[in-house]
Amino acid sequence: MIRILGLDPSLSSTGWGIIETENNRVHYVADGFIPTDAKTPIAERLAIINKALCDVIDFYKPDEAAIEQVFLNSNAVSTIKLGMARGVVIMAPAMFGINVTEYEPNKVKKAVVGVGKAEKKQVETMVKILLPGCQPKNNDSSDALAIALCHFQYRNSLMLKK
Repeated sequence: MIRILGLDPSLSSTGWGIIETENNRVHYVADGFIPTDAKTPIAERLAIINKALCDVIDFYKPDEAAIEQVFLNSNAVSTIKLGMARGVVIMAPAMFGINVTEYEPNKVKKAVVGVGKAEKKQVETMVKILLPGCQPKNNDSSDALAIALCHFQYRNSLMLKK
């Protein structure tokens, strides 16, 4: 059995989702999000994300982690803030010795919905279908579960390349 942590980084609300896989079966374990207040200094917000994510990792003990590759934003300040949050989100599993694999947004959507240009609502609907009993806490945790599902779908082909 393999436990996969999906991560959707954001400075305002980092989503996380955990699934378990056994052979070709996948099961929902948990999901959530880590909100931070925009009025709080960035360093404190990053520390909040790190602490909460480390608590999630320590509690659920995932074997692997996956994150969506960053997209370029037209607003440089937003891109830098996302990059900082992303760094913390990548670092947290790495501190536990967990491999982190990155996937392009279109690849995540294609893996879950079958179409690389799917809308957020389509992704959330398919996450609920693919993970019976799952009611994602918000869009961020739904996206994190989609990233975990993408990793589940592609991890075997990644292992063959090694």
